[in-house]
This record gives sequence, C-alpha cells and structure tokens, in this order.
Amino acid sequence: MSDKKVSEMSFEEAMKALEEVVSQLESGNVELEASISLYERGAELKKRCEEKLKEAEEKVAAITLNADGQPTGTAPLDAG
Repeated sequence: MSDKKVSEMSFEEAMKALEEVVSQLESGNVELEASISLYERGAELKKRCEEKLKEAEEKVAAITLNADGQPTGTAPLDAG
C-alpha cells in the first residue's frame, strides 16, 4: 500500500489503491483486524474517488459552447 495520504491522491491513484484493497479483502487471507483496517481505508478511498469525480463533473458542467458547439471557455458554476 502507498504511504501517500488519501487526501493527496489523484482519482487514478485512489482508484488503484481501492482496487488493491478490494482484492486483498476478496482473497479471504486477511486477519480480522487487518480486514477492518482495510475496510476503513477502502471507505476513505471511495470517498476520495467520489470527490474527484464530482470536481470533474463540475468542471465539465462549467464549459461554455458557442453557437457552433465549440468550447469557448468556462462559466461560473452558479450561472444558468
């Protein structure tokens, strides 16, 4: 597992770490206490992935298009 803080991970890093956690839990070869720690880390990683996806969705929603459908910039998120 990475020593990097979850709060500093990119979406891709958090997703990869989450996949590793799930794989370890699914293997069934983890002791109970370790399973609990893995589950807690998995929950934190899932939350990070959701946060990063929400950020990306907000950025996409803020893209403005001209009459030809070409991106022209961004608009404030509360516009509309």
